[in-house]
Amino acid sequence: MSEHIVSKKTYYTVFLALLAGTALTVVMAFVNLHNWNIVVALLIAGAKASLVIAFFMHVKYSSKLTKMWVAVGFIWLFLLLAITMTDFLTRAWLVYKP
Repeated sequence: MSEHIVSKKTYYTVFLALLAGTALTVVMAFVNLHNWNIVVALLIAGAKASLVIAFFMHVKYSSKLTKMWVAVGFIWLFLLLAITMTDFLTRAWLVYKP
């Protein structure tokens, strides 16, 4: 198994992108987007998480089997969140006001 060597420049670039994402998250927290604030925050967090997974966890340079298991993990997370939301949204005592 050959190891892929990543340059320091790549790590610094990803680190700066993560810092920019954090700054963008802070800025967007003060912008009133009504119901879209959480969507924007989750999109930024997802982009930052994908950078961490791809570069710092070396998934970008891993085998297809590793990439498949990462995808399976995300599918499992989505299923757990979807099941939780179906329970939360169907409670009789909950008054949902969009």
